[in-house]
Amino acid sequence: MFPFRLPRRCTLVRLTVAVSCVIYWPILAHSAEIPPTLAPPEIRQAVQGAWQQHPSYRINEALIAAANARLDAASKPLYNPELEVLLDREGPDRSAVAGVNLTLDLSGKRRFRHDAAEARVDQATAEARVVRREFTQQWFEGWADYLAATQRVEIGDRRLRLVARFADLAERQYAADDISGLDKDLASLASEEARLQQSQLLAEQTDAEARFREVGGAINPATGQSLPTSELPAPIAYQKGDPEELPDWQVAQATAKALAREVLVARQNRVADPTVGINGGRIDYGSFRDNVIGVRLSVPLFVRNSFGAEVVAAQADADAADAEVERVVLQLDTERRRAITTYDSSRTAWSRWQASRGTDVELRAGLLERLWKQGELSTADYLLQLRQTLDTALAGAELEARVWRSFVEYLAATGQLERWSGLEGTP
Repeated sequence: MFPFRLPRRCTLVRLTVAVSCVIYWPILAHSAEIPPTLAPPEIRQAVQGAWQQHPSYRINEALIAAANARLDAASKPLYNPELEVLLDREGPDRSAVAGVNLTLDLSGKRRFRHDAAEARVDQATAEARVVRREFTQQWFEGWADYLAATQRVEIGDRRLRLVARFADLAERQYAADDISGLDKDLASLASEEARLQQSQLLAEQTDAEARFREVGGAINPATGQSLPTSELPAPIAYQKGDPEELPDWQVAQATAKALAREVLVARQNRVADPTVGINGGRIDYGSFRDNVIGVRLSVPLFVRNSFGAEVVAAQADADAADAEVERVVLQLDTERRRAITTYDSSRTAWSRWQASRGTDVELRAGLLERLWKQGELSTADYLLQLRQTLDTALAGAELEARVWRSFVEYLAATGQLERWSGLEGTP
């Protein structure tokens, strides 16, 4: 299996991935946290390389860069000065006036917009972490599925050899008049069925490999290592924990914070900003010339539109975001409980399966053959029990992959997946 060495047992079941030593699991709420041992260096390198080559990595970088650019834009003054030039000629009269106007941000709109943009940077950063964690989870799940499919193909190869050997033995037994033609045909049909089933397993392996490659997985010696499932730690008992370290909560909290600041921006937008200006020039009235200078002040009047509806809408969005934070906290707590329970049950099932004597394919196949040769089993019974034995081995490969999928979900639900995979702190 993922290697717990089987001298004679389960040589068919050899799915592989490496996690070199026992992983210690962190105690979550109200306890000192013990960080888990990292995944092996070659696996961390494979995940990091896949992440940095995946389009999601570039999307994350672009979105964070955009949020920082908007923050930089929000830090700039809201208004630029305006240059005004007026030239007028009517008969002998001429006038030329130039001036500069500037709208003043007396209410502090710039500061409020900067604060809102800063919260959006936090939101973009948290969303990028969610994307990275989901990518990591999909990578490990795709990896486990691929290795399980590969293991099932190996079991299928073993089935082909066993059934082909039995069919050949049945031919010789038939030639010696030890079995009937019906038994010989039954053995031949079983061999053909094994070939059809093997083609299905090969197709499933191809599908699993394609899904693994979709998340940047590469088939190489590093990703072809075995998964030491027997070394996985027992899950901690469920207890309600603090979700603040989880990126899902950080996204919800940053969104709520940004929308709360958008309410302040909307309220400031209801404050009219005055425009002041100064101009000067020369006026010619026939033979009379004179220099002029003037000061200008204008204030918009919000009488037709007070922009109050925008404040109501922003406040409603902020209220919805606050409720979303509560929903996310409930969801994360439920997900933690489910992940712990699922991992515990799948790990327990795997331990029981591994300890069962019925999973020793080599031993059982040899026993069945001896009983058939001695006439204590009919050909139909032999093939039925051999099929059950091999189906159990195939189910064991799927169960082992399920253990790893639930373990990865367990790490993700408790905020430890990125640290374990070595992606914590990466962009």
